[in-house]
Amino acid sequence: MAEHSKGFRGFWPCGYQISACFPNVCLGRSKGLKSATAFIFFTFILIAALVNWTDIDYSIFEMISAPPRNNTKKHHERIVFPLNCSEPGSPQKCLETYPTSFEPDEPSSKTCPDYFRWIQEDLKQWKSSGVTQEMIERGKPFADFRLVVVEGKAYVEKYRKAYQTRDIFTIWGILQLLRLYPGKVPDLDLMFNCGDQTVILKRNYQGPNATSPPPVFHYCADKDSLDIVFPDWTFWGWAEVNIMPWDNMLSAIKKGMQRTKWENRVPYAYWRGNPYVSVERVEFLKCNLSNNHDWNVRLYRQDWSKESKKGFKNSKLENQCTHRYKIYIEGNTWSVSEKYILACDSMTLVVKPKYYDFFSRSMVPLQHYWPIRSKISTCRDLKFAVEWGNNHPKKARAIGKEGSKLIEEFLAMENVYDYMFHSLNEYAKLLKYKPTIPPNAKMVCAETMACSEQGLFKKFMEQSMVKSPSHKLPCSLPPQYEPHHIQSLLATNEDITRQVETWGDEYWRQ
Repeated sequence: MAEHSKGFRGFWPCGYQISACFPNVCLGRSKGLKSATAFIFFTFILIAALVNWTDIDYSIFEMISAPPRNNTKKHHERIVFPLNCSEPGSPQKCLETYPTSFEPDEPSSKTCPDYFRWIQEDLKQWKSSGVTQEMIERGKPFADFRLVVVEGKAYVEKYRKAYQTRDIFTIWGILQLLRLYPGKVPDLDLMFNCGDQTVILKRNYQGPNATSPPPVFHYCADKDSLDIVFPDWTFWGWAEVNIMPWDNMLSAIKKGMQRTKWENRVPYAYWRGNPYVSVERVEFLKCNLSNNHDWNVRLYRQDWSKESKKGFKNSKLENQCTHRYKIYIEGNTWSVSEKYILACDSMTLVVKPKYYDFFSRSMVPLQHYWPIRSKISTCRDLKFAVEWGNNHPKKARAIGKEGSKLIEEFLAMENVYDYMFHSLNEYAKLLKYKPTIPPNAKMVCAETMACSEQGLFKKFMEQSMVKSPSHKLPCSLPPQYEPHHIQSLLATNEDITRQVETWGDEYWRQ
């Protein structure tokens, strides 16, 4: 993110050493500068003496002698804060020197991607009532931890052990946001759930005597829930399965997919994962190659326990861009595998999902992915999709590239952090009280979290740590979706999906 001032090399029409140039004439290089300047100077004196000394325009002399103006914008000196761990055995302390406020050198020059418009939609439930402290307290039974930000510092109160280190890396990600935009994130108080299942169900808050639903942040939601979607923990690394922080992982996938051109890839649909997290995935395994059927798919069971013992040699995501088509199917609910699958420029076949994360609602079928029906029609739809793609390779490849491009642009870490910022900022506006530090909350910072970790956990934290404040403000939040805009988007996606299903039905009637 470092800024480098542009020098004048290459901008002068006669070479970068030239000190003064006029149209079509160069007055010499640095070696002959003094003699050329003297010659011009005394020429003007002679002319002035012959005409009228008092009529000389002194600006000409200023033009000759003044150094060229440097219009390069001066940026703030880059502040760098590496991880500063105390001696082993000593308590880790938060640095007091990290800035709590920072004025960027420039405003944001861009508007946020369209998927940011869903932020207001996720918060509209509390638009009229606001969020009270009593609502927050009622969210405790659904939360793994409570996060409070006061004057730019984060405090966490944990209620229960989250699965693996989801809570740790989610909190770590929010800390990086505070480091990226110090002093810009407002005081706030929120509950966060790190599980798979949605927790704030609409049906529990309907009727004349219903209470207002507690706001709870989560990784996914669906049409029947009110969970506030937020980027998942894997953007900062999933150490238990050796998946690097997103920037590193995306870079590795991009290199991996360049090893095999699309036309040279295996002409089948590929999926690798744990099938035993949902009934749908177990049924999905029936589409695999057998003695009775070839549905044009190749499915592989992932045993993470065995993989960990083998050093994850067979589960590297960057080595999985070898097929023309890849399949995304939900697990217990939404799956973090979505972004990794779409990142390959293989055409992604998406088995109809029930859940959405913070960016997927802006994906368009036939533009970013190929829609597949769930349950009884899955195998037939998969076979047709692969047949269609192999018969229309340019179109199939284009869909794959658009999906990959969307992931690369939508999920650039700059956008991920900006989404987090706007989500928290808009949420904070709804609070009807001034947040205070809970009695049982502990202050957290990079040192208290990363210094006590070891192995991949510490490595991934160091890789994903924000070491300097941003030099510019977050992107500008686009206007909220109007109801008719959302209805139009949903209707368009349904129409396209229905058209694909019709093609598939016609294929099987032949």
